[in-house]
Amino acid sequence: MVCGGDRLYQRTNAEYDRNFMAALKPTRFIGIITWLGIVPDRDAQLESVAVNSLSASFAGPEGEAHGGLTRPSCSRVLGQYPRNTEIRNTRQFSILSQEELERTAATMGLDALDPALLGATMVIAGIPDFSHLPPSSRLQGEGGATLVVDMQNRPCTLPARPIENRHAGFGARFKPAAHHRRGLTAWVEREGNFLVGEKILLHVPDQRVWDYLDEARAPD
Repeated sequence: MVCGGDRLYQRTNAEYDRNFMAALKPTRFIGIITWLGIVPDRDAQLESVAVNSLSASFAGPEGEAHGGLTRPSCSRVLGQYPRNTEIRNTRQFSILSQEELERTAATMGLDALDPALLGATMVIAGIPDFSHLPPSSRLQGEGGATLVVDMQNRPCTLPARPIENRHAGFGARFKPAAHHRRGLTAWVEREGNFLVGEKILLHVPDQRVWDYLDEARAPD
């Protein structure tokens, strides 16, 4: 959903125009929270439990097993740290796109895919190409609670078991089907509450793409 006439956008964009030092630009892209959930015990199960509202502190969602100010490093950052090094937790939230989730389900051959089976924290509808939002973008709720996008999440095999338990014969299809559609991880910059049905405003870093990004990402 692109809401150029929304008063929330007009107000914040006018403030941006008056402040030439502003590093983040409010956009016309406004999403809607369609689902919220928490994982109470990651050792017991990956699945989330759906909730209607979520209280977010600097340590992450209240009651979320993946919360905390720090976390032990995992395979995603083995190029930077030995496994289980204590690092800042930038993976407090796992956020999915409603539209991308629907495309993943269709690719798998399912009518729908419950975000709880993926251990999701939040699902947002209405922001296009969601899994590729720029790192350090902000997702700001109507009440002011704000999340910082860390980076794109990567599909893994962990959701295969809960998916297989619900949809026999489909668990192994998830990882390839979710390629480039696994959503984002994020952390809390401003505390507050999120509600199902709440609008979410996207802010992006006001800078161009690094000239040497393709070179840096090229195989050695």
